[in-house]
Amino acid sequence: MINRINIFRVSTVMIAGVLIFFSLGGCGGPYIFSSSIHHDHDLYSEQLQNKGIAFLTPSTITGQEEDKQALAFIFSEVLADIRPDIRRVTLPETLSAINKAGLSNEYMSMYQHYYQTGIFKYSALKRIGELTQTRYVVQLKLSGFKQNSNGRLGLLGFRILDTRSARIRLFVQIWDTQEGTIAWEAIHEMNYADDTFSEKNISFREIVLKSAENILAKLPKSKLAMKIDK
Repeated sequence: MINRINIFRVSTVMIAGVLIFFSLGGCGGPYIFSSSIHHDHDLYSEQLQNKGIAFLTPSTITGQEEDKQALAFIFSEVLADIRPDIRRVTLPETLSAINKAGLSNEYMSMYQHYYQTGIFKYSALKRIGELTQTRYVVQLKLSGFKQNSNGRLGLLGFRILDTRSARIRLFVQIWDTQEGTIAWEAIHEMNYADDTFSEKNISFREIVLKSAENILAKLPKSKLAMKIDK
């Protein structure tokens, strides 16, 4: 009995020591590796600032249909935070304007055409621009998302440290509703890892938030926006 008590005490001390060590800096992170490619075809910073941008319904090929609304919501939040000079129309506002105008069927048809051709019909884009009073619309595509959590360190049968990781791939297009053209687009990939005592996965919001900050920071800036940054 005494030996068991001593073993328990030693084990407890060892576990406490390991926890203290990692809490004082032994566990690193988060580790973020990202790559982005963007092309500015014809996006005018002054027009973006003055005429604004509206969010369209995001699309996904991952089967995570429930995440589309959250994707648009987070991007809209980040845009308002880092580019307050740009007038934005959120996805709920865009959808409400379309539905109020009785254009829900036309909106669905526009997306069916987009899925088959990669093109948003000019007539539909122009109408959305008029309804939202914006020149540009942004369409987000979630092309990959994966979460994982692995036990990295264990002691005496106890799981102490987890490595959480997540990976995301996003495609972003900004369309000019007046010209019917693609004004700007970006492809973004991010790997996000973190050593933690928590068993929770990296949330969808966490990695999308970081991705949105990286992507939207690349939008062209007017002189006013540069002054605001300073």
